[in-house]
Parts: sequence; structure tokens; C-alpha cells
Amino acid sequence: MVNERKAAIVGCGFVGAASAFALMQSGLFSELVLLDASREKAEGEALDIAHGMPFAKPMEIYAGDYPDLADASVIIVTAGAGQKPGETRLDLVKKNAAIFRTLIPGIARYNTEAILLIVANPVDILTHLAAGVGAYPEERVFGTGTVLDTARLKYLLGRHLSVDPRTVHAFIVGEHGDSEIVAWSSANVSGVPLHDFCEMRGYYEHGRAMREIAEQVKHSAYEIIEKKHATYYGIAMSVRRICEAVVRDEKSILPVSAVRHGEFEGVSFSLPAIIGRSGVEREIPLRLDGQEREALLRSADTLRGALRSL
Repeated sequence: MVNERKAAIVGCGFVGAASAFALMQSGLFSELVLLDASREKAEGEALDIAHGMPFAKPMEIYAGDYPDLADASVIIVTAGAGQKPGETRLDLVKKNAAIFRTLIPGIARYNTEAILLIVANPVDILTHLAAGVGAYPEERVFGTGTVLDTARLKYLLGRHLSVDPRTVHAFIVGEHGDSEIVAWSSANVSGVPLHDFCEMRGYYEHGRAMREIAEQVKHSAYEIIEKKHATYYGIAMSVRRICEAVVRDEKSILPVSAVRHGEFEGVSFSLPAIIGRSGVEREIPLRLDGQEREALLRSADTLRGALRSL
């Protein structure tokens, strides 16, 4: 039986360590175990965070091994090679797929009841591979997908319109990568259609602004990697947000990456879904216009091609 107050992070690189720090501050868990190929790295990160516990809510944080995963309710997988300057997420496919072929069965050997949250890139491919192991029900294996991309979109739209980004309702769907799609046709600000709100703020060149913002979102990670060689704070906060939805059984709607069926059969990518204690409860239909749906089909084909390359 899993302990709902225990989580595990597999991989203690920049993303894993930042996620551990974000979860410590959240107060969601009372126990957090860190695993890494380098035991010393995991021990160092655990010790560094543990020294701040007098300023936080009680939590036992420590380095462990596979058997320590046995009762974790959420296992967060960040392990894998990082994205280098000039490298796309899909360039990472073969390196990280090889790691996952041994990593996921190793985790499943000790725990098949947890939520398996995939963070490592390319997240859609690795989510599909993790789900393909067959050790977990599909609804309990999903990736961070376009949760961060969507947050970037809301941030940029909020800045563009001088409005609180939390009142912006819009999604990026499809691949977490170069073929991602902004679902402009369903975007709104507190129920006001986006184009109408833009005009309220004095913006009328919708097409140009939409293209520029979409490109900014798509290239955000590349810009950060070029400037500081890695991205980790934003994705760590995304991990925290997803864990909140799971632990609190919030039924929040988040664009996570999960195995798709029907017209998107044979691929995992992001669409809005209800997230709760059992994982992905159901996909939420998203209104897309004809061009957006065609782009989503192309995004699925891009990911199928990457899977075939394996």
C-alpha cells in the first residue's frame, strides 16, 4: 500500500533538485526520497535541502535506492541526458530512450501502485515508452507535457495585455516541442474571447501578435538554455502544480502528456485532462478550428516518426 504523503524523485540533476526544493516548500509531502545514478549526488541534494527544514514544514528527505520507492504515492522521473544548446528535444530520443528501457522496469519491480510522472525530455516519447512497459494502468502514467508551455503562454499574454496571467485561459497542445500548437480558437480572458479582450486593450493586429507570442513560447527553452545552459525553475514549479492536483484530488484541468487513442492512436502528447488522485481521470474535449486540428494531426505524426526511429 502506498503512503499518500510520500514522493520520490528519480534523477537529481538540475530539474530533479529544483523539483525536490519546490516540493519541500509546498508542504504536500512528509517524506521525499531522492535517487540518482550517483548516490553521492542524491545525498548532497538531500542534505542541502534538509538543512533548510527549520524554515519549512516537517519533511523527511533522504537519498535512497529502488527498494525505497516501494510505498511512494508519486514517483517523479527526471533522469536522463539534458538538452544542450542547439539541440531539440527530439534529438534526445535515443539517449534517453536507452536509459528508460532499464529505468522504468527497475522502478516497476518495487512499485506499480504509484502515479508515475515523467518529466525527462523528450517527455512525450518517454511517457509513451514508460506506459508501454505495461506495469501501470494508463491513467497513472503521464508526463508534464505542455503544462510549462501553457504557463509560458499565459505569462506572455498577461504581459501583452497588462492583466493577471492567472485570468488567462488558454492551452498549448500536442508535442512538448517544435510542433506544439496554441489553441487560439478557445482562448479567453475570464470568459471574454481573446480577440475581444485584445481590442479592449487597444490591440487589433491579432494575426501578427498571435504568431509572435506563439514563437516566443516555442523558443523560450532554447533562449534560456543558450543563456544559462539549462531550464529548471519553471518545470520544477510545473511538477509542484501537478503534484498538488494529485495529492489534493483537485480535479484540476491541466495539459499533461498521456497515451492517446482514436484519431491519435499510437502516440502520447498533451491535451487538457482532469487530474486527481487516480491520475488522468478523463480527457477534456477542446474546441479547435480546422487549421489547429490539422496542426495537431501533424504533431502526432512528428511523434510517431520519432517513435519509429527507435
